Amino acid sequence: MNLREELCAYGRRAVELGLVIGTSGNLSVRDGDRVAVTPSGAALDRLTPDMCPVVDVEGFLLEGELQPSSETPMHLAIYETTDARAVVHTHSMFGTVVATTMTELPPVHYNALTLGGTVKVAPYATYGTPELAAGVREALAGKRAALMANHGGVTIGATLEEAFEAARLLEWLCEVYVRGLGVGRPAVLTEDQLAAVVERALNPPRFPRR
Repeated sequence: MNLREELCAYGRRAVELGLVIGTSGNLSVRDGDRVAVTPSGAALDRLTPDMCPVVDVEGFLLEGELQPSSETPMHLAIYETTDARAVVHTHSMFGTVVATTMTELPPVHYNALTLGGTVKVAPYATYGTPELAAGVREALAGKRAALMANHGGVTIGATLEEAFEAARLLEWLCEVYVRGLGVGRPAVLTEDQLAAVVERALNPPRFPRR
């Protein structure tokens, strides 16, 4: 599967799982100095490979008739400052709820460690602007996920599959937190508790054979 086909496949999954609605959200995947990105104003579940433009890391259009997503500057800023090879930006329900009400998503479940622990919320900025790109880049430092105030979420990975699974996990963590608030105040794991999870993962139990 080539880069453009991957974008189409994961674009469809993003819509099916409710991570995006309408023409919101965008995805990209990098191969060397080439970045395939979803086009501007297109529904992700209706993409075909030829619709997905390819740009270089400086933002110049290399292939495709359609314009790249308006969030392409954010994607390129992320590639410039991280080792990511794929970026997924969503407007998922619970992620957006958290992004409109909080400055960060605390680790209410140990799976938050997969995303780097506490997920920061970048300050609000108009979509597609250098200000938004800068805020997201800062919020992502040392992380695999960030939220954008009054906007949505962004996740990164070494592959598009990895970035997409991070987006699913981010939405799940946000939903756990929001639903937890409906019952009481969600407990937040301490640094010691999170460190114990890391230690456990590094030194799993060994079960003897008979």
